[in-house]
Amino acid sequence: MPGFIKQESIDEVSNRTDIVSVIGEYVQLTQKGNDWWGCCPFHHEKTPSFSVSADKKFYYCFGCHAKGTVFKFIQEMENVSFSEAVEILAKKCGIQVEYSSSGREEYKKDPAVQLKAEYTELYTRIASSFHYMLMETDAGKFARDYITSRGLTEETLKKFKLGYSPADRTWLKKFLKGKNYSEEFLANSGLFSKRYPDISFFNDRLMFPIFNKNGEVVALGGRFLRGDPSKSPKYLNSTDLIQYKKGSTLYAYNFAKQAIHENRKVIFCEGYMDCIAYHQCGLTYAVAPLGTALTEDQIGLVKNYVKDGSVLLSFDSDGAGLAATKRAILMCRQQDLTVKVIKLTGGKDPAEIMLKYGPDVLTNEVNSAILDNDFLLSVLTATYSKNSPDEKLKAAREFFTYIDALQSDIQKNACLEQFSRTYEVSLEAIKNDYLNRNQIEQKKKVSLPSDQNVNEEKIRMTAETAAVLSVIDDDIKYYKKLRSEITVDDISDPQAKKIFIILEECSRSENFSVSTILNHCDQSQLQEMIIKSMHEDPANKEVKVNDSIKMLKRNVLKRQNDELQVQICRLERSPLPEDKAQLMELISRRMEISSRLEDLKKRD
Repeated sequence: MPGFIKQESIDEVSNRTDIVSVIGEYVQLTQKGNDWWGCCPFHHEKTPSFSVSADKKFYYCFGCHAKGTVFKFIQEMENVSFSEAVEILAKKCGIQVEYSSSGREEYKKDPAVQLKAEYTELYTRIASSFHYMLMETDAGKFARDYITSRGLTEETLKKFKLGYSPADRTWLKKFLKGKNYSEEFLANSGLFSKRYPDISFFNDRLMFPIFNKNGEVVALGGRFLRGDPSKSPKYLNSTDLIQYKKGSTLYAYNFAKQAIHENRKVIFCEGYMDCIAYHQCGLTYAVAPLGTALTEDQIGLVKNYVKDGSVLLSFDSDGAGLAATKRAILMCRQQDLTVKVIKLTGGKDPAEIMLKYGPDVLTNEVNSAILDNDFLLSVLTATYSKNSPDEKLKAAREFFTYIDALQSDIQKNACLEQFSRTYEVSLEAIKNDYLNRNQIEQKKKVSLPSDQNVNEEKIRMTAETAAVLSVIDDDIKYYKKLRSEITVDDISDPQAKKIFIILEECSRSENFSVSTILNHCDQSQLQEMIIKSMHEDPANKEVKVNDSIKMLKRNVLKRQNDELQVQICRLERSPLPEDKAQLMELISRRMEISSRLEDLKKRD
């Protein structure tokens, strides 16, 4: 409740808070004379210049000049408001914070704040109900048997408050209506279909409550357990809500943050089960992105605590996992963080290793993590031959992207030396190619030789091709916007798909520009299309890009809808009971897609 805490409460918290003890949870401090010293959490340093005075209740860094009270420190470290910092410290001291009456009234008048609290309370109540269903009912027994067969203990189930959502898709609405929640409130909760408001989004799934950093349930994830896996997504996750922003939240951060502070390291892993397995094995500094690629906001949550430690990446070893690992390496290195990669050898994921071999083996896998440069070079040597000059060049250009992300010239030089030894090329040659990489790109010819143009197949301008062409610009932001909402698999037109892939390749290079994109095209007609698209009115660029993305998203949903309709028509004619059950699931999925199409239509 920002700004409304009584001064008396603030003074009491300040007087009863030991600043050395609080900061000591984040920074390793050593007493010298009357003050305490450690390495500054706000900038990278190896020689301690960060001092904390217990008498003055003040901290100061002689390196970056960061300074303030214990409230300011918590604000900076936890990325919270002043009032939230007071509340955090009051909780540590066992103090009940008091608010001014006028402030309390003003708080009540803020509909956004009040609504956020009400939806948080709703999700907390639902998580408790689902947890009871899992732990205490016959209906949830099969889900309980499944999760315990994966090696999770009862203590872990209770800690993470795992649950089970009933198979009856109308149960949740009836339950909440019985608790006097209004139709309008529930309709905007993210728990029900927009088109069919009595149908719950989650049913017959193992449920994973998603907590905010204060340990409050703000969203849900559900895992598919039985039935035809090809007919239902493995995981369903809450979308962004008033109380929950997916890209700014890390799963299990509320449990992990203290261990991250103490160990000066964090494990970013693939999903719920991986994260929980690490925690059960005592590796409690593990967190996971929530059904999306790792974001800068998520890295920002832990950045201050691991500046002098390391980020450990534990993503799947398949193509998508490898791409996620490479992307995370670059993002972390751009923020000057040391990165290591956990290469699991005892099983396909942490949960399987925990189940088969126990905590010690998984801990050993983590302790054997390799530096990111060694990992990337191992991937490159498995992809590009050391015996081919062309392959060496391809490997070098891919490795240059990593070099660009490094913040130290010493690191860059050392990694170039490592590449030269690995691929047996002279250090001088690799350095020259790295320093001249932009000029080399510019020298490439834009158009193909005329004899190659003669036999080119004519390119047809489809709606999808026009949509992908709309994001081409010297500014990469338009392509990033497209990529954040559309994948290459969402595009059906082969030519549009090809352009998307070209843009993805160019996005990995330092010089994302129209010239670079043209250089990657092997068809003159396609080059002409790109050039023509660049001559359109730039004032409407943003609008056109947004419209293109909406159109592509609609196409994806319409294709899925049509496919489901064909399957529904086939099953409606079947007398078999098992087909009837499958029919209900398909109808439910089609309702969800229809709801999403309706949402897109409203935005238009």
